[in-house]
Amino acid sequence: MRKIKYKKGRKTHPNFYEYTGIHKSDAVDMQLFVYNDSHYKEFKNIPIDKVQQTLENSFHVNDVKWLNVHGLHDVEIIKNIGELLKVEPYIVGDILNTNRRSKMEELDDTLFFSIKSILPDEDLDNMRVEQLSFILKENLLVSFQEKKSDFFTHIRERIRTNAGIVCKKKNDYLLYLMLDAIMENFYITIENYEDRIEALMVEAKNNHRQDVLVRIENNRENLNYLKRAIVPLRDALYSLKTFQDDDEYDGIEAANYSFFARLHQKCLELLEQIDYDLNSLDSASHFHFSAQSQRMNEIMKTLTVVSVIFMPLTFIVGVYGMNFDYMPELRWHYGYFEVLAFMFVLVVGMLAYFKKKNWF
Repeated sequence: MRKIKYKKGRKTHPNFYEYTGIHKSDAVDMQLFVYNDSHYKEFKNIPIDKVQQTLENSFHVNDVKWLNVHGLHDVEIIKNIGELLKVEPYIVGDILNTNRRSKMEELDDTLFFSIKSILPDEDLDNMRVEQLSFILKENLLVSFQEKKSDFFTHIRERIRTNAGIVCKKKNDYLLYLMLDAIMENFYITIENYEDRIEALMVEAKNNHRQDVLVRIENNRENLNYLKRAIVPLRDALYSLKTFQDDDEYDGIEAANYSFFARLHQKCLELLEQIDYDLNSLDSASHFHFSAQSQRMNEIMKTLTVVSVIFMPLTFIVGVYGMNFDYMPELRWHYGYFEVLAFMFVLVVGMLAYFKKKNWF
């Protein structure tokens, strides 16, 4: 189960930065796109000083600029980017702290987004979680990823080929495309778990082993974690909708608010599906316990019937097992066979009576 871990008793400077993720093997790689509806430039593995020169170049002042950062473990580079963009220090801290929940903040001319990307792991019992952060400011969008991935490959190709309307729109539309790409991972993850839940529903009806319950609980924990990642995103997108009536913030064009409203609607659909899947897991769990109880009842019923049948037989055997001298039946020539026949008729009669009463 995934839990947020806090370091207790750490006395450091408020602006102390620390990357809390696990992806630290690859070097930090920065990629910069500068484009409009007529041309684009792409800079790969660009250093921070070159980024600053490009951003300050008056020739690109009206162009949309997308800086994508792969890797967060080099804290100094992330800190320099924050200083270059003149964002609040705690925003840089939130970018580096991967244990924080998804959030959205609007600070004057800057919009900050933090979101979890979740995909099923190869062993299917766990999930791959990566935090992505975005800073939207003027004509610039900066995206921070913990490691290299293919979340935005199709967006890069659309910019390179000038396909669709991405090159005709501003950076707010680019942010929408990225958030939408990340939310597609939620759909993939939920679809994967739905297939597993359907199989668990069938197995819970036919399999009485305890490992079925263990797998049900594992899937329930993963779905709850997924829900915890989507709920703050839903709240952030709802808050973003309210900016449409805010005259103080103009980072998003009025015509593009409808795109973010679609993302909010997708969040609602995802949460509804997760709730449905959680209810299905509850049903599978309850059915498993009910089947176990029913199976136990059947066993107890069988044992009870057997016990009731042998009670009169035991009584008869006990009576004739007494060693009194004066027991006339002990001297009968066919007494042994007559008692056995009587015991047999008694058993058959009891079984017929129990069957007639549907007791087994």
